[in-house]
Amino acid sequence: MKVTVFIAASLDGFIARKNGDIDWLPSPSGEDHGYEALMRSVDALVMGRHTFEKMLTFDEWFYGDKRIVVLSSKPVVIPDRISAHVESMTGSPNEIIARLTGRGYRHLYVDGGVTIQRFLSDGLVNRLIITWIPVLIGRGIPLFGPLTRDVHLKHRATRSYPSGLVQSEYEVISPRAAVAEID
Repeated sequence: MKVTVFIAASLDGFIARKNGDIDWLPSPSGEDHGYEALMRSVDALVMGRHTFEKMLTFDEWFYGDKRIVVLSSKPVVIPDRISAHVESMTGSPNEIIARLTGRGYRHLYVDGGVTIQRFLSDGLVNRLIITWIPVLIGRGIPLFGPLTRDVHLKHRATRSYPSGLVQSEYEVISPRAAVAEID
């Protein structure tokens, strides 16, 4: 299973304010930043309940008929208008990967702070694509949290956009490969 993280963060490393607001994100500028290509390449998007609930507050559902898996240990209310494409699951990242692999899924897009952190901590993320927004918000929900081990990354690309956004793409290197690169 290939797992990709595609997310925007403030320059000081936050993905949302403490209350979940993302009002600091710029308005869409017509620049795609690779989102459409990513969505065509993934079988499903896995997100946490808080991210899902935030996405429901927007007038537009951004995911079309793409399969969405919402991770939550609590019941999730899924509106009828998207219920054919959205489901709720509970379990560890490894259990989620096993279930979705069993369905034939080969590429997941993982979104949401805690969800990203859990998948990264469990060594399941292959690629990180972070779009840096040129704003400092001072505090909020961090993109990265505590880890049980170092996560080594290999820089793959950096793209800058006329809007001022800068996107960094990294491959996550397995611990064994990271040691080999250092030697």
